[in-house]
Amino acid sequence: MPYLTLIGLLAGCLTTIAFVPQVVRVWRTRSTTDISLGMFGLMSLGVFMWLVYGLMLGDIPIIAANAVTLLLATSIVIAKVRFG
Repeated sequence: MPYLTLIGLLAGCLTTIAFVPQVVRVWRTRSTTDISLGMFGLMSLGVFMWLVYGLMLGDIPIIAANAVTLLLATSIVIAKVRFG
């Protein structure tokens, strides 16, 4: 595996994994009081744009990291709307 691809995959894994504790906490507690809908909405849009960019380039690390991150960030947005 090329050196740059490995760095990209590692960076993508770390930034994606960073969302997991928040997602787990929100869905366990059903509490989104301290979650900013605006921030997570913009974050989801930005991650979606990165995913599109990665698809256009055919860059696996960008595609993989942003596809998973989009699911995680969007689940927080859904929880915020659903649980208020």
